[in-house]
Amino acid sequence: MKPVLFILGATLFCVSCNQARNKGEDTSGYDIITEKSYVVRNVKPVSGDPQVDSILQRKQELTGYLERHGFVRHVAGKDSLLFRRNNRQEVFIELPPPANAQEANLIIAFDPMKNPLFINLKKDTTQVEQYIK
Repeated sequence: MKPVLFILGATLFCVSCNQARNKGEDTSGYDIITEKSYVVRNVKPVSGDPQVDSILQRKQELTGYLERHGFVRHVAGKDSLLFRRNNRQEVFIELPPPANAQEANLIIAFDPMKNPLFINLKKDTTQVEQYIK
């Protein structure tokens, strides 16, 4: 009985540790991000509205701050994003179509050692400072 349980336990252990089980997934529909970067949507800025101008100015300040700290700009080519972390975990994010200026100017910071961070354009750089630490 003990050898049967040992073989069964060893089999379960090998199956649970199999890293090749995700290799068959199709990721062609995703924009894959693996490096330390920040993701923005490709939108044309429309000014004239004070609220939109405020959002664009805040976006420019935050992206400049991220670039000074080693983040690379990545323009999202698709609305489906796949973030690959260093520990082989993957984070899938589906971006809905933007309904307003804040959603159109979305910024997602990504460090491969951490989960992605959605940056709130209404806050200051404190949120990004905590993410970088």
